[in-house]
Amino acid sequence: MNITIKNIGKVLLGGVLLISASCSDFLKEEDPSNIAPETFFKTPQDAEAAVYGIYENLRFHGDGTGIFSANFQMLDALSGTAETETGQNSDLNNLYGFQYTGDNLHLTQWWRQLYDGIANANLAIEKIPTIPNITDADVTKWVGHAKFMRAFHYFWLVRLWGDVPLLTSPIYTWTDPNVNASRATTEAVYATIEADLLAAEAANFPMMDASGLASQAAVKALLARVYITMAGYPLNKGTAYYQKAAAKAKEIIDYANANPDKIALFTSYDYLHDQTKENTLEHIFEIQYAAGIANANYQSYFLPNNTNITASGEVGTTVPTASFLASYEAGDKRAAEKGFYFKQYYLDGGVGAPTTLNRFYIFKHFDVVANGAPPPGLPGTGNSGLNYPLIRYADVLLMYAEAQNEVGGPTAEAYAALTAIRDRAELTTPAIGTYNQATFREAVWRERWHELSYEGITWFDMLRLRKVYDDESDTFVDFVGATLSTNVTLQDKHLLLPLPAADYRNNPNLKPNNPGWQ
Repeated sequence: MNITIKNIGKVLLGGVLLISASCSDFLKEEDPSNIAPETFFKTPQDAEAAVYGIYENLRFHGDGTGIFSANFQMLDALSGTAETETGQNSDLNNLYGFQYTGDNLHLTQWWRQLYDGIANANLAIEKIPTIPNITDADVTKWVGHAKFMRAFHYFWLVRLWGDVPLLTSPIYTWTDPNVNASRATTEAVYATIEADLLAAEAANFPMMDASGLASQAAVKALLARVYITMAGYPLNKGTAYYQKAAAKAKEIIDYANANPDKIALFTSYDYLHDQTKENTLEHIFEIQYAAGIANANYQSYFLPNNTNITASGEVGTTVPTASFLASYEAGDKRAAEKGFYFKQYYLDGGVGAPTTLNRFYIFKHFDVVANGAPPPGLPGTGNSGLNYPLIRYADVLLMYAEAQNEVGGPTAEAYAALTAIRDRAELTTPAIGTYNQATFREAVWRERWHELSYEGITWFDMLRLRKVYDDESDTFVDFVGATLSTNVTLQDKHLLLPLPAADYRNNPNLKPNNPGWQ
């Protein structure tokens, strides 16, 4: 973790808190309060500070949502691949059972935190060019970062809620009509996302950035993800956008092939949760944490409930279902002990006698430093600084394989991207000649479910494909009418979330609610 953020003020903008941040050696800034836009953007350093404030907002993923739960769990709960063994958070339980309403705390906090980040970005985009003595290069750089982050926030919003208010300027007063903004069309939101990302792509970021800021690779990968989503539901832009997705992913793959010391798949799954490997190689973009400064608060939710195998809290509220684990191919290294999952560890905070748990838990996010290293390792600190992945190179390869197949069938390059993922898992991939477009399509989808599990991606794949992986039959079925392994049958209304109840009640311009929701 290299970006360490400290809050330096809060500005009320039309009901949205702008959280600014500052960074001098990333740690040494003073902490003034009540900073207003007209008094803040005065030096070139303020541009950097404002942008770090936007990045800081990503940590809302790990913010608590009542007892034993955090925001990020919403996406895994909806995917049907996880369950809880604690069951004490009613909002999380309702997500697992698809009994949620607009009053659900997870849903509300996602909406409000995403708009907080957008408010930060809007202010930075407007004010940074007005800073005295700032260079054109710094304006381009920092506005580019603000636009990347605004695009990422809107991309979450539009996939979760569809038509949403599209705010691209700061709100300074309660009389601004955008305080009660109407919903823009999904198409208009995607147009803004694309424009922002193209501006970020032109901002001369380095191809990779070990500091944790967005890089060229991150921008191109997010563009690929946006294009592959636009190709599918609900916009259905088809082949032209699959081609755009493939082209953006291919730019990263070509760079990786020429620079394997810069971008590559990790040679060991252990490196996915190794703090010394953060912001490098496979980790193209992550949420940044630092133990004792900005703790990663998500460890406990992946750990078995009250087993005393780690030095961290253990609540077990995102746990893989048995049927999903059983769907991995025989011999898949990801499903082996301490690949992506684990059943064996050590008592007494991770450093005592070996023990076997009664089921498998998620290991791909396991922080050995915080939880405790196996003997003769060190006891755990109880404070995690492990980053949370948002974009991995594995996803880039799989996006390319999927998109290229949709354009021209299973080409040699698409096949190579798929086999790179399977080779690392020590799986044999059938010869390319055994695939047609339809069978290759499902082979790639299957790898997406197994490779990108519990990273906040699967639910969005379900929405754009309108497909669900039936882990018992190893096939893909239509979203509407599918029964998840958690015994939930999906309906049309589940394609979008209901609008947050308080916002819906207070803003008449949000009406009507999404289909099927009151």
